[in-house]
Amino acid sequence: MLALTRDVSAGDVLEVRDLRQAEAASETGVVPAADSAEVLGRRARVPLVAGSLLAPGQFGGQRAYPREGQSEVAFAIEAGSASPHVTRGDRVAVLEGPDGAGTPASGEEETAAPVVGTVAEAKAPESPGGARTVTVLMETGAVRRAAGIEHPRVVVLPAEGREAP
Repeated sequence: MLALTRDVSAGDVLEVRDLRQAEAASETGVVPAADSAEVLGRRARVPLVAGSLLAPGQFGGQRAYPREGQSEVAFAIEAGSASPHVTRGDRVAVLEGPDGAGTPASGEEETAAPVVGTVAEAKAPESPGGARTVTVLMETGAVRRAAGIEHPRVVVLPAEGREAP
């Protein structure tokens, strides 16, 4: 069977370095290693996770991620504005953080409601003390509100439930 050697984002072209041969107890629902030529050069339709077996429908054709009604938004998160352990799959709320003076960045007493979503990707900062990029999958209707957050803070929420700060 074919397995992923690294994470592959939706829309990325599958290359030789992305795939390896793996043993599996079942051949149902996975791509045989003998079919690697049919996979190489095709685009990932959904995000693929390192170590997982490749399945038909995850590559080729049009990108199927994010699905209709959802969008990805990337936030530059300053040091101390998110747990260093925020990772893909975490359910999070993104809130307006304080400006340099410790007051809400918008200058208003009341801050806007948080944007809730799931972390699609969390990258380490490129330099010590620099901002890290956290990409959040959220409802498309929240994108405009998310784009207006100037100093974002990321709060990890329980995996299940509807509560948000």
